Amino acid sequence: MRSYKIALIKGDGIGPEIVEEAVKVLDAVSYSEGIEFKYEEYLLGGAAIDATGDPAPKETLEGVKQADAVLFGAIGGEKWDSLPREKRPETGLLKLRKELEVFANLRPVTVYDELINASTLKPSVIQGVDLMVVRELIGGIYFGEPRGNDGKKAFNTMVYSKEEIVRIAKKAFDIAMKRSKRVCSVDKANVLDVSQLWRETVEEVAKEYPEVTLTHMYVDNAAMQLVRDPKQFDVILTGNIFGDILSDEASMLSGSIGLLPSASIGEKYGLYEPIHGSAPDIAGQGIANPIATIASAAMMLRYALNEEKAAERIEKAIKQTLHEGYRTQDLSAFDAKEVCSTSEIGSIIANYASK
Repeated sequence: MRSYKIALIKGDGIGPEIVEEAVKVLDAVSYSEGIEFKYEEYLLGGAAIDATGDPAPKETLEGVKQADAVLFGAIGGEKWDSLPREKRPETGLLKLRKELEVFANLRPVTVYDELINASTLKPSVIQGVDLMVVRELIGGIYFGEPRGNDGKKAFNTMVYSKEEIVRIAKKAFDIAMKRSKRVCSVDKANVLDVSQLWRETVEEVAKEYPEVTLTHMYVDNAAMQLVRDPKQFDVILTGNIFGDILSDEASMLSGSIGLLPSASIGEKYGLYEPIHGSAPDIAGQGIANPIATIASAAMMLRYALNEEKAAERIEKAIKQTLHEGYRTQDLSAFDAKEVCSTSEIGSIIANYASK
C-alpha cells in the first residue's frame, strides 16, 4: 500500500467545509486504489490569528514541509481586515508560499457540457474548452525592488532573471507534454525589456521540447482571444501580473469559480487550493460548492503524488455527478435534477469515485 502524508489547512469561512468534502473523496479513492493518506491539520490565516496571534505560525511553516503535499481551503474575512498588513490572513498565505518556494501557479479551466449555459459566453465559443494557465508566482512586478510611495510619486519594478524564466517555462512545457503539446507564451515584448528577455528565454527552453509547438502572443491580444476563441489555447505561459489577470478572466469561461481548482508548485513542494475565496457570508450554511476543492485534490494526486489513475477517478466522478444533474445552490439554475448541500454533493462524488 502506498502511503502519503497530506497537510490540511482548512482556513477560514467555508474553508473547513470544502476541505472536509475533499478529504471524503480522497478517502473513497484511497480505498479503491490501495492508497493510504495520513492527514495532519495546520492553522493559517484568520483561524491562526485567533488561536496564536500569527497568520502563519512557525508550527505550520515547519510542519507543511514534512508532508508530501498541502491541501488548502481558503482564508480571510472582514473580521481581520482592520489588522496591520503584517498581521492579516493574506500575509500568512504569502509567507506559506515563500516558505514552500512555490513559483508556478497552475490554473486549469475545463468547461463541462452540463454547465455550458452557466457561462456568459455563447455555447459555441466555450464548448470543449480545456486549457491551463501557468503563471509565474513569486517574481515580477509584485516582488521587484526598488519600490516606493512618497505620497507624490509611486513606483514598482518589474524584474525577471533568466533563471526564473527558465524554471517556469520548463514547468509549462512539461505540462504541455501531458496535454496537447501546445504552449502559448504571453508577454509584452513590443514595449517591455523584461518581456524581450522572457521571449528569448522561452524560445531557448522550447528547443529542449521539439514535440511541443510554441507560439507567442502579446498580453492585450491574449485577453481578447480568451473571450473570442478560447479553444485555441492549450497551455498559456506567462508572468506574474499578466497571469494574475488572465487566469481570473479564463476562470469565467466555466461560469462559476466554485468549479475551478489550482496548484502552486515548486521543485519540491506543492500547495493545492480552489481559486475562490473564503465566502464568510455563507459559511456554516451547507451551501458552499466543494467541487473546486475536490478537483484541487485531484491535481494534488496528479502533480504531487504521481497518482494519475486516482486523479482521473475523481475527475470522472465530478463529471458524472454533474451529468446526473446534481447541483449545489450556486449552480441550481442550470439543469438541476437535485439541489444538494455541500456534504451531499461531496458524498455523491465520493461514491462515484469509489467505483
